[in-house]
Amino acid sequence: MASIKVLDERRNYIVIENAEAILFAAAQFIEIAKNAILDRGYFIVALSGGSTPKAIFQELLNHKNALDWSRVLLFWGDERAVPPTSSESNYKMAMDAAFRELILPENVFRMFAEKDIEAESLKYEALIKETCLVFDLNMLGMGDDGHTVSLFPYSTALDIKGRLVVPNWVEFNKTWRMTLTYEGIHRSRRIIFYVFGENKAREIATVLKGPFNFHKYPSQAVGTKKNPALWLLDKSAASFL
Repeated sequence: MASIKVLDERRNYIVIENAEAILFAAAQFIEIAKNAILDRGYFIVALSGGSTPKAIFQELLNHKNALDWSRVLLFWGDERAVPPTSSESNYKMAMDAAFRELILPENVFRMFAEKDIEAESLKYEALIKETCLVFDLNMLGMGDDGHTVSLFPYSTALDIKGRLVVPNWVEFNKTWRMTLTYEGIHRSRRIIFYVFGENKAREIATVLKGPFNFHKYPSQAVGTKKNPALWLLDKSAASFL
């Protein structure tokens, strides 16, 4: 059984066999959800976009009977400025992958990022405060450039204080995104990165072992002394650690 290793005071990591990584992540999701429902009567999760989360969501369909899904509430960590029918929508990806079959419609809280993004960011922040205050689980990925959610290198949102959700301009593709800030991410009982595959192995080594520069590698700044982030890696992703 793989064990959690301490990286530093803000970050831990665990390395899973390649073939078992998706199964492990889904089982961990179910366990965290069960404990949250037992303790508080519900489980609130902030979802990530990307291919690895999609595979985890699809695996959750094999656990329909493992959880009282009526007590699961879905939020999102970020969203593109596209309608919910777009193939680029993180909401659409998650719903198509699994959650349309699992979650009650009234328990789905998508980000409305396709118009009036500043006003909608404020509304989503208010919704988080009114509905949950704290996420039970915040699911994160990491892009090839070290970004997480829509906190991109050298973008304005990296330095915003006092907000949970903001619009963020992404220069490389000239578009707006809605995203949790670091403060929004850190309002979570569990913060877990899911990074699988050898294509990100060098970036993982840089982000986890290299000099701290969160403006260049935004995912480096996730995690606090009180609530360290857990990096869940498969052996391929961890091959340069």
